Amino acid sequence: MATKSRPRTLSVYLYIPNIIGYIRVLMNCFAFAICFSNKELFSILYFISFVCDALDGWFARKFNQVSTFGAVLDMVTDRISTACLLVILSQVYRPSFVFLSLLALDIASHWLQMYSTFLVGKSNHKDVKDSTSWLFKLYYGNRMFMGYCCIACEVLYITLFLLAKESEKITDVLLGAAQESMINSALLAFLLFGWATKQLVNVIQMKTAADLCVLYDLNKKHNA
Repeated sequence: MATKSRPRTLSVYLYIPNIIGYIRVLMNCFAFAICFSNKELFSILYFISFVCDALDGWFARKFNQVSTFGAVLDMVTDRISTACLLVILSQVYRPSFVFLSLLALDIASHWLQMYSTFLVGKSNHKDVKDSTSWLFKLYYGNRMFMGYCCIACEVLYITLFLLAKESEKITDVLLGAAQESMINSALLAFLLFGWATKQLVNVIQMKTAADLCVLYDLNKKHNA
């Protein structure tokens, strides 16, 4: 029995979307290793890795290679990549607390969402049909809207990194970039709206997931 199950286990690790996940990890490791010596190359590699996040999901559905391991690998890679970039931004901008708070919110909301998903027996953390928040359902129910928010968020972080000098105030950098041209102002507004929406969704996600954990405990005590 053990020898028969081993090939199947190996095959999951070799799924196309999971291989893309491994490439993303290696790409991010190299990107962060050279982030201060070559900002442009870092930004390109980081963004390519981010784009691959959409590709692995497409390949998973296309070739029927959806797996729990792949979903966890995908989320962990996303969260660690964003967390590392936020840590770097916290070192080059003041106040650094802004970026550390965003990091904490991102990790906490996604971890709680993932944990509560398995706790209530759902197979996918994006299954939010029973949520009372229209924004939460719109975010996870509309791929185009979710894609816009995620892209806006990551592009904003990359842009801030490219514009950063040593120990600058984030407000000064944003205002300075916006004042250069109307196009810059429009692009920043477009990115900031998507970024702000994603942070609001993270807050809703954390509260919704916490409520599910509390309800699970209450139901468990009631049925005991």
